[in-house]
Amino acid sequence: MFEAYKRTLDFRGRAGRKEYWLYFLAYLIQIVIAAIIDNTVLSAFTSEGGIGILYVLVALGNVVTALSAGFRRLHDTNRSAWWLLIALIPLIGGLVLLIFYVLPGTPGENRFGPPPGTPELEETFA
Repeated sequence: MFEAYKRTLDFRGRAGRKEYWLYFLAYLIQIVIAAIIDNTVLSAFTSEGGIGILYVLVALGNVVTALSAGFRRLHDTNRSAWWLLIALIPLIGGLVLLIFYVLPGTPGENRFGPPPGTPELEETFA
């Protein structure tokens, strides 16, 4: 589950669907917990509500990990990480990126390396 966090600074290689979506689930849980704490415990420190400080800290703390996991997930589908920029197109871009993340990876080796879970790859990051 924490493979994406172990490879936070690794923008090379590939990440399978399981690795990416487990990271996404962990991030979602962190954000929900931060929002709950912001709205209950820390609400006494804010007068107008809005986005809480803990929520912002969790989001900023995950930026690099989210980018690296996204890069590697796109690499697994044999796409360049430049495809992340499509998310800048409102509505359509996020939907296209979601489809890319859900698609199965390229079977066998592609231009970004061996498939996730191969012994050679695991020894590199152990």
